[in-house]
Amino acid sequence: MTQRHVFGPVLSRRLGLSLGIDLIPYKTCSYDCVYCECGRTTVQTVTRREFFPVEDVMTELRAVLAPRPELDSITLAGSGEPTLSLSLGRVIGFLKDEFPDYTVSVLTNGSLLTVPAVREELVLADRVIPTLTTTSQETFERIHRPHPGLEVGAIIGGMERFRTEYSGQLWLEVFVIPGLNTSAAELAGLKDAIERIDPDRVQLNTLDRPSAEGWVRAAPDAELERIGALLGRPGAGVVRREPPAARVPAAPAEAGERVRATLCRRPSTISDLVLTTGMSGGEVAKVLGVLERAGLVTSERRRRGVFYTCRPDDDAAGGGA
Repeated sequence: MTQRHVFGPVLSRRLGLSLGIDLIPYKTCSYDCVYCECGRTTVQTVTRREFFPVEDVMTELRAVLAPRPELDSITLAGSGEPTLSLSLGRVIGFLKDEFPDYTVSVLTNGSLLTVPAVREELVLADRVIPTLTTTSQETFERIHRPHPGLEVGAIIGGMERFRTEYSGQLWLEVFVIPGLNTSAAELAGLKDAIERIDPDRVQLNTLDRPSAEGWVRAAPDAELERIGALLGRPGAGVVRREPPAARVPAAPAEAGERVRATLCRRPSTISDLVLTTGMSGGEVAKVLGVLERAGLVTSERRRRGVFYTCRPDDDAAGGGA
């Protein structure tokens, strides 16, 4: 069965062994973040709609979850903003009804938490992880290049309201870009906003894969530790660059499809793919060679090594959109 909406499981630095669900066509988002590992946004919108038949997503999930695989999270994420999908609440509800033993997480940029219907649908999830980078509208626009009309103050207000309505785990990702949101004024604003949002956990993150804009650079661990101390928030921690050591078994017949599906959602090195697929480095290299010669993946050398990614126009990108 070809999976168009379910991918992985992949090893997430934040969530462990995570099965992904992508409800959005490739790079459909309310933001066009300079640091996005999926590249530039091609369809920018704040209009919610059902992009794919929700029954197709549920059919894939039943097939994948029937053997009850060991997972740390089932995560709505992928190559766009998941809260844009009107299927969001139905998929979360389906998972909690039919597979209640699994933890359901949602990775979101938080831009639609101003919408009551979005907050109501997210209440069903076990864990919601929105992103906050700044309280300054000017910096917000430089980092996220948002859809016209989006205001960071209103978005923070949406996060505050969601906190009062939500009894699950609210984790806040603070993505750090040196030179953009690391000044004393920026950090003071973030500290105040975090106190008002009152998340259960704050995760300091920075660039780890090739980004939409080549000038974006990663913050050193020492700077992340310094920022964590300045924020002074209990439970604040740095998202480490290396995932936990674990291996996910992959049948040989599925190897190429698994590698390709992973790369269509997140650029990865050979080492990343070894951890994700359970294949040896040599086996991964052979699969990548076939995919690269076929023009289905490209490679780029970065600080942490050579990253491979799907070509944006590949049929597998963004859940087959």
